[in-house]
Amino acid sequence: MAPLVDGVLSNSPLTMDELAAALAAIGGFESRPVVAVGVSGGPDSMALMLLADAWARQQGGIAWGLTVDHGLRPESAAEARAVAGWLAARGIPHDTLVWQGAKPASGVQEAAREARYRLLAEWCRARGVLHLFTAHHREDQWETYLIRRRAGSGPDGLAAMSAVRELPGCRLVRPLLGVPRAPLAALLVAQGQPFLDDPSNLNPAYERARLRLAQCGSGAIDGTLTQRQGYAERRIAREVALDALLGRAVALHPAGFAAIDAAMLAAADHDIAERLLARVAACIGGSRYPARRDRVTRLRDELTAMPERARTLGGCRFVPWRGQILVIRELAAASPPLTLEPGETALWDRRFAATLPVDAPGGLTLGYLGQRGESLPECYTGGVPRLVHPVLPAFWDREGLVAVPVLGYRRSGVEPVPCVLFRPAHPLSQAAFTVV
Repeated sequence: MAPLVDGVLSNSPLTMDELAAALAAIGGFESRPVVAVGVSGGPDSMALMLLADAWARQQGGIAWGLTVDHGLRPESAAEARAVAGWLAARGIPHDTLVWQGAKPASGVQEAAREARYRLLAEWCRARGVLHLFTAHHREDQWETYLIRRRAGSGPDGLAAMSAVRELPGCRLVRPLLGVPRAPLAALLVAQGQPFLDDPSNLNPAYERARLRLAQCGSGAIDGTLTQRQGYAERRIAREVALDALLGRAVALHPAGFAAIDAAMLAAADHDIAERLLARVAACIGGSRYPARRDRVTRLRDELTAMPERARTLGGCRFVPWRGQILVIRELAAASPPLTLEPGETALWDRRFAATLPVDAPGGLTLGYLGQRGESLPECYTGGVPRLVHPVLPAFWDREGLVAVPVLGYRRSGVEPVPCVLFRPAHPLSQAAFTVV
Protein backbone atom coordinates (compact mmCIF):
# COMPACT_ATOMS: atom_id res chain seq x y z
CA MET A 1 0.00 0.00 0.00
CA ALA A 2 3.02 2.31 0.38
CA PRO A 3 3.93 4.38 -2.70
CA LEU A 4 5.98 2.57 -5.37
CA VAL A 5 8.73 4.27 -7.39
CA ASP A 6 10.28 2.11 -10.14
CA GLY A 7 9.02 -1.01 -8.33
CA VAL A 8 10.67 -0.05 -5.03
CA LEU A 9 8.81 0.93 -1.88
CA SER A 10 9.07 4.69 -1.40
CA ASN A 11 9.83 6.41 1.88
CA SER A 12 7.46 9.30 1.12
CA PRO A 13 4.89 9.95 3.86
CA LEU A 14 1.83 7.75 3.97
CA THR A 15 -1.27 9.72 3.04
CA MET A 16 -4.78 9.82 4.42
CA ASP A 17 -6.08 8.65 1.03
CA GLU A 18 -3.93 5.52 1.27
CA LEU A 19 -5.26 4.79 4.75
CA ALA A 20 -8.80 5.40 3.48
CA ALA A 21 -8.23 2.87 0.68
CA ALA A 22 -7.15 0.21 3.18
CA LEU A 23 -10.15 0.92 5.42
CA ALA A 24 -12.50 0.79 2.42
CA ALA A 25 -11.10 -2.64 1.54
CA ILE A 26 -11.74 -3.81 5.11
CA GLY A 27 -15.23 -2.26 5.14
CA GLY A 28 -17.91 -2.24 7.80
CA PHE A 29 -17.75 1.35 9.09
CA GLU A 30 -20.68 3.58 9.94
CA SER A 31 -21.35 6.76 7.93
CA ARG A 32 -20.04 9.02 10.74
CA PRO A 33 -17.42 6.72 12.22
CA VAL A 34 -16.39 6.91 15.85
CA VAL A 35 -13.17 4.95 16.27
CA ALA A 36 -10.48 4.46 18.88
CA VAL A 37 -6.75 4.28 18.15
CA GLY A 38 -4.29 2.56 20.44
CA VAL A 39 -1.51 5.15 20.62
CA SER A 40 1.57 4.42 22.70
CA GLY A 41 3.34 7.57 21.51
CA GLY A 42 5.78 5.63 19.32
CA PRO A 43 6.21 6.66 15.67
CA ASP A 44 3.92 3.98 14.22
CA SER A 45 0.91 4.63 16.46
CA MET A 46 1.36 8.41 16.31
CA ALA A 47 1.30 8.29 12.50
CA LEU A 48 -1.83 6.14 12.51
CA MET A 49 -3.45 8.51 15.02
CA LEU A 50 -2.90 11.54 12.79
CA LEU A 51 -4.20 9.78 9.68
CA ALA A 52 -7.19 8.22 11.46
CA ASP A 53 -8.13 11.62 12.87
CA ALA A 54 -8.09 13.14 9.37
CA TRP A 55 -10.05 10.20 7.93
CA ALA A 56 -12.73 10.33 10.63
CA ARG A 57 -13.12 14.13 10.45
CA GLN A 58 -13.53 13.98 6.69
CA GLN A 59 -16.61 11.80 7.23
CA GLY A 60 -18.09 13.77 10.10
CA GLY A 61 -16.82 11.30 12.68
CA ILE A 62 -14.23 11.29 15.44
CA ALA A 63 -11.10 9.34 16.33
CA TRP A 64 -10.13 8.93 19.99
CA GLY A 65 -6.57 8.28 21.10
CA LEU A 66 -6.15 5.69 23.88
CA THR A 67 -2.88 5.21 25.72
CA VAL A 68 -2.37 2.28 28.09
CA ASP A 69 -0.03 3.00 30.99
CA HIS A 70 1.24 -0.44 32.00
CA GLY A 71 3.20 0.99 34.93
CA LEU A 72 6.19 -1.19 34.05
CA ARG A 73 8.65 1.72 33.75
CA PRO A 74 8.96 4.76 36.05
CA GLU A 75 8.55 7.17 33.14
CA SER A 76 5.37 5.58 31.69
CA ALA A 77 2.93 8.00 33.37
CA ALA A 78 4.87 11.02 32.10
CA GLU A 79 4.92 9.52 28.60
CA ALA A 80 1.15 9.08 28.65
CA ARG A 81 0.80 12.74 29.66
CA ALA A 82 3.08 13.74 26.77
CA VAL A 83 0.88 11.85 24.30
CA ALA A 84 -2.23 13.47 25.76
CA GLY A 85 -0.63 16.90 25.33
CA TRP A 86 0.39 16.29 21.72
CA LEU A 87 -3.10 15.12 20.80
CA ALA A 88 -4.80 17.94 22.70
CA ALA A 89 -2.77 20.45 20.67
CA ARG A 90 -4.32 18.92 17.54
CA GLY A 91 -7.84 18.82 18.98
CA ILE A 92 -7.85 15.02 19.22
CA PRO A 93 -9.66 13.55 22.27
CA HIS A 94 -7.59 11.20 24.41
CA ASP A 95 -7.87 8.91 27.43
CA THR A 96 -5.18 7.16 29.46
CA LEU A 97 -6.01 3.66 30.71
CA VAL A 98 -3.94 2.37 33.64
CA TRP A 99 -3.10 -1.28 34.25
CA GLN A 100 -3.78 -1.63 37.95
CA GLY A 101 -2.63 -4.35 40.32
CA ALA A 102 0.43 -6.55 40.75
CA LYS A 103 2.52 -7.38 37.70
CA PRO A 104 3.78 -10.92 36.97
CA ALA A 105 7.40 -11.85 37.61
CA SER A 106 7.63 -13.73 34.30
CA GLY A 107 5.83 -13.58 30.97
CA VAL A 108 5.57 -9.80 31.37
CA GLN A 109 5.17 -8.97 27.68
CA GLU A 110 2.35 -11.49 27.20
CA ALA A 111 0.55 -10.32 30.34
CA ALA A 112 0.96 -6.67 29.35
CA ARG A 113 -0.45 -7.39 25.88
CA GLU A 114 -3.46 -9.18 27.37
CA ALA A 115 -4.07 -6.32 29.82
CA ARG A 116 -3.72 -3.75 27.05
CA TYR A 117 -6.35 -5.32 24.82
CA ARG A 118 -8.65 -5.92 27.77
CA LEU A 119 -8.50 -2.27 28.84
CA LEU A 120 -8.91 -0.98 25.30
CA ALA A 121 -11.88 -3.26 24.59
CA GLU A 122 -13.56 -2.36 27.90
CA TRP A 123 -13.25 1.34 27.07
CA CYS A 124 -14.75 0.81 23.61
CA ARG A 125 -17.57 -1.36 24.92
CA ALA A 126 -18.49 1.14 27.64
CA ARG A 127 -18.79 3.95 25.08
CA GLY A 128 -20.30 2.03 22.18
CA VAL A 129 -17.20 2.47 20.00
CA LEU A 130 -17.24 -0.36 17.47
CA HIS A 131 -13.74 -0.12 15.96
CA LEU A 132 -10.30 -0.11 17.59
CA PHE A 133 -7.32 0.67 15.32
CA THR A 134 -3.78 -0.49 16.02
CA ALA A 135 -0.62 0.38 14.07
CA HIS A 136 0.84 -3.06 13.32
CA HIS A 137 2.70 -2.71 10.04
CA ARG A 138 4.62 -4.69 7.43
CA GLU A 139 7.71 -5.34 9.56
CA ASP A 140 5.52 -6.40 12.50
CA GLN A 141 3.84 -8.93 10.19
CA TRP A 142 7.25 -10.21 9.11
CA GLU A 143 8.37 -10.62 12.73
CA THR A 144 5.15 -12.41 13.66
CA TYR A 145 5.55 -14.88 10.81
CA LEU A 146 9.17 -15.66 11.75
CA ILE A 147 8.33 -16.08 15.44
CA ARG A 148 5.51 -18.47 14.64
CA ARG A 149 7.60 -20.40 12.12
CA ARG A 150 10.37 -20.89 14.68
CA ALA A 151 7.78 -22.02 17.23
CA GLY A 152 6.44 -24.66 14.84
CA SER A 153 3.00 -23.08 14.35
CA GLY A 154 0.49 -24.82 12.12
CA PRO A 155 -0.73 -23.42 8.80
CA ASP A 156 -3.29 -21.11 10.41
CA GLY A 157 -0.67 -19.57 12.68
CA LEU A 158 1.71 -19.05 9.76
CA ALA A 159 -0.90 -16.83 8.10
CA ALA A 160 0.26 -14.41 10.86
CA MET A 161 -1.89 -11.37 11.71
CA SER A 162 -5.32 -10.71 10.28
CA ALA A 163 -6.34 -7.16 9.41
CA VAL A 164 -9.53 -7.74 11.43
CA ARG A 165 -9.99 -9.48 14.76
CA GLU A 166 -12.97 -9.53 17.09
CA LEU A 167 -12.59 -8.46 20.71
CA PRO A 168 -15.39 -8.52 23.29
CA GLY A 169 -17.58 -5.59 22.29
CA CYS A 170 -15.53 -4.15 19.41
CA ARG A 171 -13.59 -4.96 16.26
CA LEU A 172 -9.80 -4.71 16.20
CA VAL A 173 -8.65 -3.27 12.87
CA ARG A 174 -5.05 -3.29 11.61
CA PRO A 175 -5.10 -1.23 8.41
CA LEU A 176 -1.30 -0.80 8.11
CA LEU A 177 -0.21 -4.44 7.73
CA GLY A 178 0.89 -3.77 4.15
CA VAL A 179 2.74 -0.55 5.02
CA PRO A 180 6.49 -0.44 5.86
CA ARG A 181 7.69 1.52 8.86
CA ALA A 182 9.54 4.18 6.83
CA PRO A 183 6.49 6.00 5.34
CA LEU A 184 5.01 6.25 8.84
CA ALA A 185 8.14 7.87 10.22
CA ALA A 186 8.27 10.15 7.17
CA LEU A 187 4.75 11.36 7.93
CA LEU A 188 5.79 12.50 11.42
CA VAL A 189 8.82 14.31 10.04
CA ALA A 190 6.66 16.06 7.45
CA GLN A 191 4.17 17.18 10.09
CA GLY A 192 6.78 18.08 12.73
CA GLN A 193 5.20 15.63 15.18
CA PRO A 194 7.34 14.45 18.12
CA PHE A 195 7.13 10.84 19.24
CA LEU A 196 8.45 8.52 21.96
CA ASP A 197 11.09 5.79 21.80
CA ASP A 198 10.30 2.72 23.95
CA PRO A 199 13.63 1.13 24.95
CA SER A 200 11.96 -2.28 25.34
CA ASN A 201 11.48 -2.38 21.56
CA LEU A 202 15.23 -2.92 21.22
CA ASN A 203 15.80 -5.02 24.35
CA PRO A 204 17.45 -8.27 23.18
CA ALA A 205 15.79 -10.12 26.08
CA TYR A 206 12.67 -10.25 23.88
CA GLU A 207 12.51 -12.34 20.71
CA ARG A 208 10.70 -9.69 18.68
CA ALA A 209 13.35 -7.13 19.62
CA ARG A 210 16.14 -9.51 18.57
CA LEU A 211 14.50 -9.90 15.16
CA ARG A 212 14.19 -6.13 14.90
CA LEU A 213 17.87 -5.66 15.67
CA ALA A 214 18.87 -8.24 13.05
CA GLN A 215 16.30 -7.05 10.50
CA CYS A 216 17.45 -7.77 6.96
CA GLY A 217 16.89 -5.84 3.75
CA SER A 218 13.53 -5.25 2.15
CA GLY A 219 14.12 -7.90 -0.53
CA ALA A 220 14.49 -10.69 2.04
CA ILE A 221 11.45 -9.38 3.94
CA ASP A 222 9.45 -9.42 0.68
CA GLY A 223 10.36 -13.06 0.09
CA THR A 224 9.34 -14.08 3.59
CA LEU A 225 6.05 -12.20 3.36
CA THR A 226 5.30 -13.86 0.02
CA GLN A 227 5.47 -17.22 1.84
CA ARG A 228 3.14 -15.85 4.53
CA GLN A 229 0.73 -14.64 1.85
CA GLY A 230 0.35 -18.19 0.60
CA TYR A 231 -0.57 -19.39 4.09
CA ALA A 232 -3.04 -16.51 4.42
CA GLU A 233 -4.79 -17.35 1.14
CA ARG A 234 -5.11 -21.02 2.09
CA ARG A 235 -6.42 -20.07 5.53
CA ILE A 236 -9.10 -17.89 3.94
CA ALA A 237 -10.18 -20.80 1.71
CA ARG A 238 -10.40 -23.13 4.73
CA GLU A 239 -12.46 -20.61 6.68
CA VAL A 240 -14.92 -20.24 3.80
CA ALA A 241 -15.40 -24.02 3.74
CA LEU A 242 -15.71 -24.20 7.53
CA ASP A 243 -18.27 -21.40 7.68
CA ALA A 244 -20.36 -23.10 5.00
CA LEU A 245 -20.35 -26.37 6.96
CA LEU A 246 -21.15 -24.60 10.24
CA GLY A 247 -24.13 -22.94 8.61
CA ARG A 248 -25.50 -26.25 7.30
CA ALA A 249 -24.61 -28.69 10.05
CA VAL A 250 -24.72 -26.83 13.39
CA ALA A 251 -27.63 -25.33 15.32
CA LEU A 252 -26.70 -23.18 18.32
CA HIS A 253 -29.28 -22.86 21.11
CA PRO A 254 -29.52 -19.79 23.40
CA ALA A 255 -29.60 -22.17 26.34
CA GLY A 256 -25.88 -22.76 25.73
CA PHE A 257 -25.69 -26.01 23.76
CA ALA A 258 -25.26 -27.00 20.11
CA ALA A 259 -26.63 -29.74 17.86
CA ILE A 260 -24.46 -31.12 15.03
CA ASP A 261 -25.96 -33.05 12.12
CA ALA A 262 -24.12 -36.37 12.45
CA ALA A 263 -24.50 -37.35 8.80
CA MET A 264 -23.13 -34.04 7.50
CA LEU A 265 -20.20 -34.28 9.90
CA ALA A 266 -19.35 -37.80 8.76
CA ALA A 267 -19.53 -36.82 5.07
CA ALA A 268 -17.39 -33.68 5.42
CA ASP A 269 -13.71 -33.32 4.54
CA HIS A 270 -11.75 -34.60 7.54
CA ASP A 271 -9.80 -31.40 8.10
CA ILE A 272 -12.90 -29.18 7.92
CA ALA A 273 -14.87 -31.58 10.15
CA GLU A 274 -12.15 -31.41 12.79
CA ARG A 275 -12.08 -27.63 12.61
CA LEU A 276 -15.86 -27.63 13.12
CA LEU A 277 -15.56 -29.83 16.21
CA ALA A 278 -12.82 -27.61 17.64
CA ARG A 279 -14.86 -24.45 16.98
CA VAL A 280 -17.99 -25.90 18.62
CA ALA A 281 -16.00 -27.18 21.60
CA ALA A 282 -14.44 -23.74 22.13
CA CYS A 283 -17.86 -22.08 21.98
CA ILE A 284 -19.70 -24.49 24.30
CA GLY A 285 -16.79 -25.36 26.61
CA GLY A 286 -15.39 -21.84 27.03
CA SER A 287 -11.81 -23.07 27.50
CA ARG A 288 -9.12 -20.41 27.39
CA TYR A 289 -7.02 -22.46 24.99
CA PRO A 290 -8.04 -24.48 21.92
CA ALA A 291 -8.18 -28.27 22.13
CA ARG A 292 -5.09 -30.07 20.87
CA ARG A 293 -5.46 -31.16 17.27
CA ASP A 294 -4.63 -34.81 18.02
CA ARG A 295 -7.50 -34.92 20.52
CA VAL A 296 -9.88 -33.37 17.99
CA THR A 297 -8.81 -35.94 15.39
CA ARG A 298 -9.41 -38.76 17.86
CA LEU A 299 -12.86 -37.35 18.67
CA ARG A 300 -13.83 -37.25 14.98
CA ASP A 301 -12.59 -40.81 14.46
CA GLU A 302 -14.52 -42.09 17.48
CA LEU A 303 -17.74 -40.26 16.61
CA THR A 304 -17.56 -41.82 13.14
CA ALA A 305 -16.61 -45.35 14.25
CA MET A 306 -18.96 -45.58 17.25
CA PRO A 307 -21.61 -42.88 16.82
CA GLU A 308 -23.77 -44.30 19.62
CA ARG A 309 -21.25 -43.45 22.37
CA ALA A 310 -20.85 -40.12 24.15
CA ARG A 311 -17.43 -38.42 24.19
CA THR A 312 -15.77 -35.46 25.91
CA LEU A 313 -13.49 -32.69 24.66
CA GLY A 314 -12.60 -29.21 25.86
CA GLY A 315 -15.05 -29.13 28.78
CA CYS A 316 -17.91 -30.45 26.61
CA ARG A 317 -19.85 -33.69 26.23
CA PHE A 318 -20.66 -34.88 22.68
CA VAL A 319 -23.83 -36.96 23.07
CA PRO A 320 -25.65 -38.83 20.23
CA TRP A 321 -29.34 -37.87 20.08
CA ARG A 322 -31.86 -38.55 17.31
CA GLY A 323 -29.42 -38.40 14.43
CA GLN A 324 -27.62 -35.43 15.91
CA ILE A 325 -24.70 -34.90 18.23
CA LEU A 326 -25.63 -32.68 21.15
CA VAL A 327 -22.69 -30.67 22.47
CA ILE A 328 -23.33 -29.66 26.07
CA ARG A 329 -21.25 -28.28 28.92
CA GLU A 330 -19.41 -30.90 30.94
CA LEU A 331 -20.71 -30.31 34.45
CA ALA A 332 -17.50 -31.43 36.14
CA ALA A 333 -15.55 -28.76 34.21
CA ALA A 334 -17.95 -25.89 34.97
CA SER A 335 -17.19 -22.90 37.17
CA PRO A 336 -18.57 -22.98 40.73
CA PRO A 337 -21.85 -21.15 41.43
CA LEU A 338 -21.66 -17.36 41.72
CA THR A 339 -23.60 -15.12 44.09
CA LEU A 340 -24.90 -11.85 42.62
CA GLU A 341 -26.29 -8.74 44.27
CA PRO A 342 -29.07 -6.48 42.92
CA GLY A 343 -27.90 -4.35 40.00
CA GLU A 344 -24.85 -6.53 39.39
CA THR A 345 -23.85 -7.97 36.00
CA ALA A 346 -21.28 -10.72 35.60
CA LEU A 347 -19.94 -13.12 32.98
CA TRP A 348 -20.14 -16.58 34.52
CA ASP A 349 -18.39 -19.75 33.34
CA ARG A 350 -17.07 -17.78 30.33
CA ARG A 351 -20.46 -18.48 28.75
CA PHE A 352 -23.34 -16.60 30.35
CA ALA A 353 -23.90 -12.89 31.01
CA ALA A 354 -26.16 -12.64 34.05
CA THR A 355 -27.85 -9.51 35.39
CA LEU A 356 -29.89 -8.96 38.54
CA PRO A 357 -32.29 -6.00 38.29
CA VAL A 358 -31.72 -3.34 40.94
CA ASP A 359 -35.02 -4.30 42.59
CA ALA A 360 -34.32 -8.04 42.58
CA PRO A 361 -33.99 -9.97 45.84
CA GLY A 362 -30.47 -9.86 47.26
CA GLY A 363 -28.02 -12.73 47.41
CA LEU A 364 -29.19 -14.84 44.48
CA THR A 365 -26.78 -17.58 43.39
CA LEU A 366 -26.25 -18.52 39.74
CA GLY A 367 -25.29 -22.07 38.86
CA TYR A 368 -26.28 -25.05 36.75
CA LEU A 369 -29.31 -27.14 37.74
CA GLY A 370 -27.13 -30.22 38.08
CA GLN A 371 -24.76 -28.49 40.50
CA ARG A 372 -27.58 -28.52 43.07
CA GLY A 373 -29.08 -31.81 41.95
CA GLU A 374 -32.27 -30.02 40.95
CA SER A 375 -34.86 -31.19 38.42
CA LEU A 376 -38.05 -29.69 37.07
CA PRO A 377 -41.47 -31.16 36.31
CA GLU A 378 -41.98 -32.63 32.84
CA CYS A 379 -44.10 -29.63 31.83
CA TYR A 380 -41.01 -27.40 31.83
CA THR A 381 -39.26 -28.47 28.65
CA GLY A 382 -38.79 -25.15 26.83
CA GLY A 383 -38.05 -27.18 23.70
CA VAL A 384 -34.81 -28.34 25.32
CA PRO A 385 -33.94 -32.06 25.52
CA ARG A 386 -34.15 -33.34 29.08
CA LEU A 387 -30.54 -34.53 29.03
CA VAL A 388 -29.48 -30.87 28.68
CA HIS A 389 -31.39 -29.74 31.80
CA PRO A 390 -28.55 -30.42 34.29
CA VAL A 391 -26.40 -27.78 32.54
CA LEU A 392 -29.04 -25.06 32.25
CA PRO A 393 -28.28 -21.84 34.19
CA ALA A 394 -30.52 -21.36 37.21
CA PHE A 395 -30.87 -19.06 40.24
CA TRP A 396 -31.31 -20.00 43.90
CA ASP A 397 -31.87 -18.22 47.17
CA ARG A 398 -31.95 -19.56 50.73
CA GLU A 399 -35.37 -21.10 50.13
CA GLY A 400 -34.34 -23.01 47.01
CA LEU A 401 -34.75 -22.73 43.27
CA VAL A 402 -35.86 -19.25 42.13
CA ALA A 403 -35.77 -19.34 38.33
CA VAL A 404 -34.56 -21.18 35.24
CA PRO A 405 -34.91 -18.34 32.71
CA VAL A 406 -34.23 -20.35 29.54
CA LEU A 407 -37.15 -22.68 30.39
CA GLY A 408 -39.49 -19.91 31.47
CA TYR A 409 -39.60 -21.26 35.04
CA ARG A 410 -39.80 -18.99 38.07
CA ARG A 411 -41.02 -19.62 41.58
CA SER A 412 -44.38 -18.11 42.35
CA GLY A 413 -44.13 -14.60 43.73
CA VAL A 414 -40.62 -13.92 42.43
CA GLU A 415 -40.34 -10.51 40.77
CA PRO A 416 -38.44 -9.37 38.78
CA VAL A 417 -36.92 -12.37 37.01
CA PRO A 418 -33.11 -12.35 36.70
CA CYS A 419 -31.73 -12.16 33.16
CA VAL A 420 -29.19 -14.61 31.76
CA LEU A 421 -27.94 -14.56 28.14
CA PHE A 422 -25.61 -16.93 26.33
CA ARG A 423 -22.48 -14.89 25.61
CA PRO A 424 -19.66 -17.39 24.95
CA ALA A 425 -16.07 -16.21 25.17
CA HIS A 426 -15.50 -17.90 21.80
CA PRO A 427 -18.48 -17.26 19.47
CA LEU A 428 -19.29 -19.94 16.94
CA SER A 429 -18.94 -17.41 14.11
CA GLN A 430 -15.86 -15.22 14.03
CA ALA A 431 -14.40 -12.43 11.94
CA ALA A 432 -12.94 -13.86 8.74
CA PHE A 433 -9.19 -13.75 8.27
CA THR A 434 -8.58 -10.54 6.33
CA VAL A 435 -5.66 -9.38 4.20
CA VAL A 436 -4.89 -5.78 3.21
